[in-house]
This record gives sequence, structure tokens and C-alpha cells, in this order.
Amino acid sequence: MRIAVLGHVRQRIAQPFAGGMESHCWHLAAGLQARGHDVVLFASGDSDPRFTIDPVLPTHYEATFPWAEHRGSAPLIAHLDGGYDAACDRIAAGGFDVVHNNSLHRFPIEPGRTATVPTVTSLHVPPYDALHWFVRASAVPTHRLTVTSARQLTAWWPEGAPPEASVLHNGIDPALWPFVAQGDGSAAWCGRITPNKGPHLAAQAARIAGVPLTLFGPVEDPDYWHAEVEPLLGGDIRYGGHLGGAALAAAIGQASVFVFTPCWDEPFGLVAVEAMACGLPVAALDMGAAREIVGEAGCFATAGDVPGLADAILTAMALPRDVARKRVERSFTHDLWLDRCEALYRDVATARTPLAA
Repeated sequence: MRIAVLGHVRQRIAQPFAGGMESHCWHLAAGLQARGHDVVLFASGDSDPRFTIDPVLPTHYEATFPWAEHRGSAPLIAHLDGGYDAACDRIAAGGFDVVHNNSLHRFPIEPGRTATVPTVTSLHVPPYDALHWFVRASAVPTHRLTVTSARQLTAWWPEGAPPEASVLHNGIDPALWPFVAQGDGSAAWCGRITPNKGPHLAAQAARIAGVPLTLFGPVEDPDYWHAEVEPLLGGDIRYGGHLGGAALAAAIGQASVFVFTPCWDEPFGLVAVEAMACGLPVAALDMGAAREIVGEAGCFATAGDVPGLADAILTAMALPRDVARKRVERSFTHDLWLDRCEALYRDVATARTPLAA
């Protein structure tokens, strides 16, 4: 099939990944390409040159609108609207069989556009106001909507999801996250360093538990980093930097427990699955889809309960490491995820609406 993968343009689609959305989009394009599909990545022009890239914007937008300046910014909205409007026009004229839309933008899901090129949209976020009502109006036979967990399906459609919507769990390549039979007694945390990811809670809990902790990930919110996280560093609490690929997998795999601290309605938790593939049991705050994804491979604390999270760290460290790995192999592999994507593409490509006739 000829497939347009339409990405979010806040960050580059390239390693080291800024977050789960960038990782999802990169592995989707790479996986489909490896399966013989003709893939064009519509993303920022500074994304990974291994792909055929049709730039939505010349560079990712945080290069122009950094964290402190882009929230609710009218110039940014106009910048994005112009880029996505033109990109959608090029997709419509590009002879594509299907679009896999990861953009979180309203233009690609307009019924007139999805009638022209059948579309699968992956929703990686809870139902926030800027997109919520556009999504709800977009469910037509030539548009399939996926969410990453049953929790998010209910959040988007509390009255019951339409037939065009379904759960599509994210997947990883377990070979990229090698199983390690024994940890070194430490804890690891990984993610974007922002308040809604809660690294300060991980540091506080690890200190109470008396377990060394290393934080990994990009500092997305510098004000939060300086005020809430940096003062907690020192002794057994350290920052390991923003690593990518094999270096991150090796660093995570050395630890004995992964600390997962969502402070929002977490849609999935890709970082937890990656750590589980390495054999790490998970100590998690019970927010969003955390319990659904981690399951028997972890222990949980009530949202915001730092002492409870400290107890969960110590309890989780005693869980067998193969439990975590087997859960990933059973439910969250790259091949299973791509199989389901291809099934959605075949399904939506055969659909027709009056608009398309």
C-alpha cells in the first residue's frame, strides 16, 4: 500500500525521542516500510532522513515556539494551520491508499478529507477541548479512530464508542529492549520532564524507600525542572540525561524497578512497557491506563501518595522479572501492533461514503 504517515510537528521524528508520540510515529513509519509498504512521512523537515519526508513545517515548532511561548499562542496556531492545510492537500493529490494520522490536528480528520483518502487516526491524549468535538464529529466509514487503552476509549466516548473507534495498544520491538535477568538494586524513571509526568514524586518516593534512582529524559519544562526536580538531586538521586536507542535500553535494564508516576489521565505509558521488556517490575501511581497496561507486572499507589509509592517500589522489586517481559511479549509487541494497523488500513480502504461517491 501507499501510506501517508502524518505526524505531530512539535518535535522531530528522530532519536533520541522527545516522548512516546515521536517514538510511535518513527516506529510506525519504519515498521511499515520494512513490511514493504511505500511510506511517506509528513512531519517536520528536520526529522530522520532515513524516511521519505514531505515537510509539514521546515523545522519542528519548538525550535521557533519553545515551551514557555507556545501554549495558547495565536501565531503558533496559524503556523500549524498553514502547514497542515497544505500537507493535507498534498496527501489528497498524492495517490495514497490510506493516511495514518498522528497529528492531533483538526484538519486531517475533517469528513471531506477522510472521504478523499481513507484515514486511521491514533489519539494519544485524553479528550481535551481543542480537539474533542472535532473528533466526535469525524466518525464516518472512511475514518477509523484508535485510542491506546480501554480507559481512553471511555474517556473519549463515555456514552459508548461509535463502531469506527477501537483500542489499539502501542507496541515495541522486544529485541530493542533486551531482557536482563537481574537488576542492581536501583530504580529508574524515564519520560519528558514536565509536571504531568511527575519525576519529582519518583525522586521523593525513592528517597523514602532508600532506593537509588536515576531519572532519564528531556527537560521539557525548565521552570519545573529548576523549581521541583533539580533540588531533589544528590546522593542516590541522579539525572542520567536524555539517552536514545541502545544506550537508554542498557541503562534502564540495569535497574531493579521502574517508577511510573503519571499525574494526568495517562493514555498508555510506553516508557513502562519498554522497561517491562527489560524485565523491570513497575511501581506506579494508579492514574489513567497505568493499571491496565502494567497489570500483574507491578504494584500501585493512589495518585499523589508518595509514601504509598515508596512502599510500591519496595514491593515491586520482589516480583519476578520474567513476569514483566512475558506481559510485553503477550500484549505489546511491535509485530502485533503493526498487524492490527494493517488490518485497519485494509478495512478503512474498502469503505465508501456518499462524500466519496
